[in-house]
Amino acid sequence: MSAASLKSFAYPGLGEWARDNLGYMQAIRVGDRIECSGQGGWDPDSQVPKFSENITEEIEQAFANVDRTIRHAGGRGWTQVYRVNSYHLELTPEVTAAMTAGFKKWMPDHKPIWTQVGVRQLGAPGMRVEIEVVALDSRGDERTCAV
Repeated sequence: MSAASLKSFAYPGLGEWARDNLGYMQAIRVGDRIECSGQGGWDPDSQVPKFSENITEEIEQAFANVDRTIRHAGGRGWTQVYRVNSYHLELTPEVTAAMTAGFKKWMPDHKPIWTQVGVRQLGAPGMRVEIEVVALDSRGDERTCAV
């Protein structure tokens, strides 16, 4: 199997814009896994990344964008996430609290493995957080919206 044969996904709005303008996809299915590209706290319906000035709101939107990405790839959302990597311009107590609140809200019945990393810069101007995940979807990809 080659990488070109894997099913890939770009949700409508910013996901399609990233595919067409930056050359990457929001998610790719690898067997029973959904591998998600890092999701920022952007407005997913816009054509260019726009972020809240409030870091807690930006993190909340990043969690929602991860959920959107998994569902667009045919998954059931955060309930299937087992691995989280998050990248932050600042690792403050406020940021960690917002991430923890997101875990409790989106995954009330399980806890993933998590790596939290402080970085100097992220991929879009104004972006302060990026969350990438891997989800397990043992039911396969019969529900997918491949693009």
